[in-house]
Amino acid sequence: MAPWNPRIEEMPLDELRRLQFKLVKSLVYRLYSFNDFYRSRMKEHQVHPDDIRTLEDVAKLPFMYKSDLRDGYPDRIFTAERNELVRYHVSSGTTGKPTVVGYTERDIENWSESLARGFSSCGLGRGDVIQVSYGYGLFTGGLGAHYGAERVGATVLPTSVGNTERQIELMQDLHVTAIACTPSYLLHMGEVAEKMGVSIKNDTELRIGFLGAEPWSEQMRSRIEDWLGIRAYDIYGTSELSGPMFTECAEQQGVHIWGDLALVEIVDPATGEVLAPGEQGELTITMLQKEALPMVRYRIGDLTAIEESPCACGRTHPRINRIRGRVDDMLIVRGINVFPSQVEHALLEIPQVGRHFQIVVDRKGALDSMLVRVEVSEEAFSDKITELMVIKKVVEHRLRSSLNVGVDVELVEPGTLPRFEGKSKKVVDRRSL
Repeated sequence: MAPWNPRIEEMPLDELRRLQFKLVKSLVYRLYSFNDFYRSRMKEHQVHPDDIRTLEDVAKLPFMYKSDLRDGYPDRIFTAERNELVRYHVSSGTTGKPTVVGYTERDIENWSESLARGFSSCGLGRGDVIQVSYGYGLFTGGLGAHYGAERVGATVLPTSVGNTERQIELMQDLHVTAIACTPSYLLHMGEVAEKMGVSIKNDTELRIGFLGAEPWSEQMRSRIEDWLGIRAYDIYGTSELSGPMFTECAEQQGVHIWGDLALVEIVDPATGEVLAPGEQGELTITMLQKEALPMVRYRIGDLTAIEESPCACGRTHPRINRIRGRVDDMLIVRGINVFPSQVEHALLEIPQVGRHFQIVVDRKGALDSMLVRVEVSEEAFSDKITELMVIKKVVEHRLRSSLNVGVDVELVEPGTLPRFEGKSKKVVDRRSL
């Protein structure tokens, strides 16, 4: 697919790194000179802007954390005046005070430009109709995809989440060709469509999906593509960065992070040490051109690796691999680290089970127990106990081999487990209750 901004997207790597260093130097001097939070944080860590002499010296700068944003509620870390702001978004406050993100006009422009590059790299453009089924309002997902799609000339259908039957009707009636939503909601939409007698694969014009806001696996991508007849692309971002900002290209070999907008590092979650390309660790991002709420070495908590090998699409910017999970989503069961994405990966290799599962972790006496509830597929479901027992043993064996920990399995009928229109909730940890 042709680049939206060829000069930037195909910039030689050495030139891109020079541009990044220039932007980093300017950012650090500005924050040290005009922002009390950043200046005091840098002094605490005994680092001065003059110490940043190479791009690698960024590792000398202190990390930022989600707690910094909550402690600075609502806008004490902002570097733009209130009369320069054109929008606020606010994240959930379920684990403390909410996070408020402000935007200048240029921040909105860069956000839209970033997604325009990503959307066009997957073939979205004029003549397409994209159904945006992310939440609108304080959540960044809906408006982020909305503005990026309009930038490339696509027609936007802002359905948000919910009212699924109506969404399917509109998908047909308005000849929708692309959708942006969570992968779990697209699976739910496919199930609802089948109950309505509609095949998304055969009865709609849908051909592209931009799926994100929750971890999902290559196996889930394959199942979505085969079942719904679309090309499913990963989309990535967080509200602190602006919102959904980056996508895979048509090659589907990792999410391109535009180097003129963001500098990516992968660090060891325990030590903070910078890891080499290809090594799995915690994603850390410095936003290079953000005006209202700059982020310097912000530890996002997502687990991934950087891929710096050339992409077949011709774009030179680094890519991150599929998000494996979150540092704080990691379950420790009897001393073994377990990620929900590992469970999903194992289950989706078993044709007799469906696409929906739930992990329940509990403590019996002094020992942890882990139960995986999984729906049997429509085709494999049976009232014969012996057939279900065979499936259960297959699932137990596959999970034990993948996780290196014993797991109890409960098979349930299709449609039993809860469906979610936003981010799916796959883990119930009763040990904290």
